Amino acid sequence: MIETIKKLLGIGPKVDLGEVIATGGVIVDVRTPGEFAGGHLKNSINIPLQVLPSQIAKLKKDKPVITCCASGMRSASARAMLKAQGYTAYNGGSWYNLKRYER
Repeated sequence: MIETIKKLLGIGPKVDLGEVIATGGVIVDVRTPGEFAGGHLKNSINIPLQVLPSQIAKLKKDKPVITCCASGMRSASARAMLKAQGYTAYNGGSWYNLKRYER
């Protein structure tokens, strides 16, 4: 049951996120600017979920995108938006869990 929910939300790595990051994947943190200022991954960019539709053109379709937020819920929504627009996108879940991939 939990695995089914994770698949529906796009939570959990189906690929090695560390490899995606190492090969040029872009990390998009979809939290609010205030949350982002409180801590974030280096080299991540902040595009809050509520403005992602109007800012999506800032992202290049030739690079995979890993979305993150506080828990994984907003990043799941962002991943769905990006996939619908033709991006290769992965839900990285919590930004803090992605810290292990920082270099």
